[in-house]
Amino acid sequence: MWLITAMGLWVVTLVVPGVRARSTGGLLWAAFVLGLVNAFIRPLLWLLTLPITVLTFGLFALVVNAFTLWLSAAMVKDFEIDGFGSALLGALVMAVLGAIGFALMVWLMMGEVQWMFHQSGPGIYI
Repeated sequence: MWLITAMGLWVVTLVVPGVRARSTGGLLWAAFVLGLVNAFIRPLLWLLTLPITVLTFGLFALVVNAFTLWLSAAMVKDFEIDGFGSALLGALVMAVLGAIGFALMVWLMMGEVQWMFHQSGPGIYI
């Protein structure tokens, strides 16, 4: 997932003006930090912004994703985003790439994708 995220960020740097990676290492580091931000900070943001996300029929989720991308860029020296508008466009490109990737996965699995969950303890699913 880390490498796929890095490839998605690379596509964003090619397509979105205002998003730059100075080095491949910076791009990989940005993907790693984005993964950490998505794992630890984004769930809290989702919870805090749930009412406005419901009111906007889920469109505010794109703003949350843009903020996490922008926050990740602020933490990584070699990955830069000029402003929140570029982060918003980058989040949109990442969402489109994710949808294409999911559609490709369904196609490669011949129309059937199954999600498996492992119960590690009482009521805890991984």
